[in-house]
Amino acid sequence: MSDPQNQVGQNQVGAVTAAAVTVNEPGAGNRLAGPGTGRAVSQPADARVERPTSFDPADFPVLTGREEDWRFTPLKRLRGLHEDPRADGKVGIEVQAPAAVAVETVGRDDARLGRAGAPVDRASALAWAGFTEATVITVPQEAEVAEPVWATLTGAGGTAFGNLLVDVKPFAKAVVILDYQGSATYSENVQFLVGDSADLTVIALQDWADDAVHLSQQQAKLGRDARFQSINVGFGGDLVRITPRVAYTAPGGDAELLGVYFADAGQHLEQRLLVDHSATHCKSRVTYKGALQGQDAHTVWVGDVLIRAEAEQTDTYELNRNLILTDGARADSVPNLEIETGEIVGAGHASATGRFDDEQLFYLQARGIREDEARRLVVRGFFADVIGRISVPELRERLMAKVEAELAGAVA
Repeated sequence: MSDPQNQVGQNQVGAVTAAAVTVNEPGAGNRLAGPGTGRAVSQPADARVERPTSFDPADFPVLTGREEDWRFTPLKRLRGLHEDPRADGKVGIEVQAPAAVAVETVGRDDARLGRAGAPVDRASALAWAGFTEATVITVPQEAEVAEPVWATLTGAGGTAFGNLLVDVKPFAKAVVILDYQGSATYSENVQFLVGDSADLTVIALQDWADDAVHLSQQQAKLGRDARFQSINVGFGGDLVRITPRVAYTAPGGDAELLGVYFADAGQHLEQRLLVDHSATHCKSRVTYKGALQGQDAHTVWVGDVLIRAEAEQTDTYELNRNLILTDGARADSVPNLEIETGEIVGAGHASATGRFDDEQLFYLQARGIREDEARRLVVRGFFADVIGRISVPELRERLMAKVEAELAGAVA
């Protein structure tokens, strides 16, 4: 199945906002290249990169909702996670790991915590200040873990803070699944250290109860020739805001950031990514796809890619597609790309939001397939290329079942 119609800008049932691209070339002034028919906005592509980072919440101003990073987020629905929250609940974590993998519970003073980077905003700094103990998952050097490491995080109500570190040593390989369930108001910092020539795949499944609120800063630091694959899957929760961030420390790093999300009536699902190319001969690919249905369903995808002056021979591309299934839903999509060197392999982005493709539906119905089943086939095909890249068969089946359940709810 093909993607939704390639229309960018306002439409009847949703909206997509596309940011401009800043290109800094030797011997030339800055020029703005708009993304086709999109509505250009004034946000600089490096707005998030140049902002301070700190473990101290006092180093960040109080949020008002007018900040560029927070203008899409309904602060009133965060239940104070951006202010000065107090922990009165718990999100338990249970980790099932092969024998070669070390799983530890450590205190705040563990020197390994924070090595992937400091919090990038007030909410993540408050989460850092609020946690009491962290989980550290370590894959030893040269270990190739055949079975996935499965971490189930279960909310039991109330407000809670978390801190999780996954440390994959050089030449090791592992798959880590973060499975979020239950009900909670939860803010966390998740960090991934990927050593030289290591290979880490992380699948984060947001399968919360309908009333959950979740803020998650995910930071990955890649060594020489390291490979990192991140897959964020959003189905549950009232408001879920994920901020993945990738940094390269040496040449040869390869990052693939994938995502699927399905928003129902009233849900707010937000993904804000940053890929910071600061080393030579590195690669990144970003592909996020979302579907929306129901009144006031809202998704936000912001993809920032920075290619610094020293990051020659970079190869990067980012893609966001949104399929709006009913009236009253809105998708905001903002791809940003800043290039500070002309010596690159390639760089680009694409973003589109649209309804069902009427030609696809007509084609299927002309072959005797009922309209509701034809719509299901189109949505399954829309998500299939991303979900199909998940290497864990039982998880692929679970996600396709979630898609079916969402579509069944729309028909019911």
